[in-house]
Amino acid sequence: MRSGRFAVTSEVVPPRSADPAPATAQARELVGYADAANVTDNPAASAHMSPLAGVAAVARAGLEPTLQLTVRDRNRLALTADLLGGWALGARNLLCLTGDPIGIGDHPDAAPADDVSVHDLVRLAVALREEGRTLSGAEVSEPPRYFVGVTDSPLAPSYDPARLGSKLDAGAMFVMTQITYDLDALASWADVLRARGVFERAAVIVGVAPLRSAKQARYMAERLPGVSVPPPLVAMLEEAGPDAEAVGTAQCVEIVAGLRQMPGVAGVHVMGLGREHAVRHVIERAGLLPRPAVDA
Repeated sequence: MRSGRFAVTSEVVPPRSADPAPATAQARELVGYADAANVTDNPAASAHMSPLAGVAAVARAGLEPTLQLTVRDRNRLALTADLLGGWALGARNLLCLTGDPIGIGDHPDAAPADDVSVHDLVRLAVALREEGRTLSGAEVSEPPRYFVGVTDSPLAPSYDPARLGSKLDAGAMFVMTQITYDLDALASWADVLRARGVFERAAVIVGVAPLRSAKQARYMAERLPGVSVPPPLVAMLEEAGPDAEAVGTAQCVEIVAGLRQMPGVAGVHVMGLGREHAVRHVIERAGLLPRPAVDA
């Protein structure tokens, strides 16, 4: 981010298992393609291996891990403990999340923590980095020094840019967006952020994901909050039949090309939705290789 080079990140989803091998395998397929990989935290409000175990697997594979933490599942004690543990295991970046609604997951009757907000999590990580203190004011020896980020959903209904602004006010330094398939709509969102000075305050990384079928496109539009798939794209995938995956990859490459030309966008977050080969294909065909070496 400091160098100004266009960043490429991806993600590793810890398995619904006690075996870390799948997380390690995902990470190894992304080495040399992504500058860092987000390690997800109970995605879709469904139980998976701890993101801290995922961080350890990703770091061992030779890829820089970004720890995702949701305030949905933890009180401030647990969040502090995981921030300390994540750093010890190799995470240097932190993505602070509210978390998907519990009702959509596999434990709909679980009680959310509801202790602190995502803004408080940002403040906690920043206080640890800058002052070596927890939210209670307690001192921490050898505190973690995370590069702290937050999320944004540019195309969500009733989008309010003030919410992102408040996260930056709390101390966030980078932003990762929800998946987008509509460059024109995203450009309008970028104009709003540009007028508010967001691009000068934080590095903005836009989420993209290649689609493999019209069925998947409809599912994402209906089930993933903040994701909108333009009807013409769904029609293209439908018409492509067995070649739908190639069409989806080509469309994603076009989106990446457009984002590289969009002033203020600092990089892309390429999500394979369980298919690391799709991530590699997008990165290759978008001309994002080789990835630059990064000084420690």
